[in-house]
Amino acid sequence: MHPASAFRWEDREAMRALVTERGFGTLFVATPDGPRVAHVPVVWLGEATLGLHLARGNGIVRHLDGATAVFVVQGPDGYISPDWYGLGADQVPTWNYVAIELEGRMRRMEQDALVAQVDAISAEQEARLAPKAPWTRNKMDGALFDRMTRGIVGFTLEVQAWRGTRKLGQNKPEAARLAAAEGAEASGRRGIADWMRSV
Repeated sequence: MHPASAFRWEDREAMRALVTERGFGTLFVATPDGPRVAHVPVVWLGEATLGLHLARGNGIVRHLDGATAVFVVQGPDGYISPDWYGLGADQVPTWNYVAIELEGRMRRMEQDALVAQVDAISAEQEARLAPKAPWTRNKMDGALFDRMTRGIVGFTLEVQAWRGTRKLGQNKPEAARLAAAEGAEASGRRGIADWMRSV
């Protein structure tokens, strides 16, 4: 994460909320074959427990149970032009962003826990699609659902370290940061602009 203390983010509830909002991220693990990465959907199963799943054929699967891994969620980001600050010529371009790293121990799930995880992810995501009637596995043939879920493997990540960065121009005067937020929004980066205005 960014080494500057001005950008350190330690609000775990806010980080949990961003993970929930995004619902997807990147899992990193060291293996005997070298570093490996997987892109996975996630759901909170407890205060510091994430549930995730991968295709059974994904080569990373055989290395996960018991491993220490890092799960990364990327929030909004955007290029910041030095011209936007209104502070004169001696400014440099930068990139503002929000990101979370969650480090912890991976544990393989039993099949019934995997099914519950799929149900939880679906329920969380389907709720966002209202007023559409939510999809549930009851809409599928039970045998087909069982075959489909046997093609994936579920894991939990017990989070032991939370590392967050909110690099939003906090090191600039407020007027300059807000001016840069306007520039970011005008360039199509409304997400990072909104975060820049919120600090």
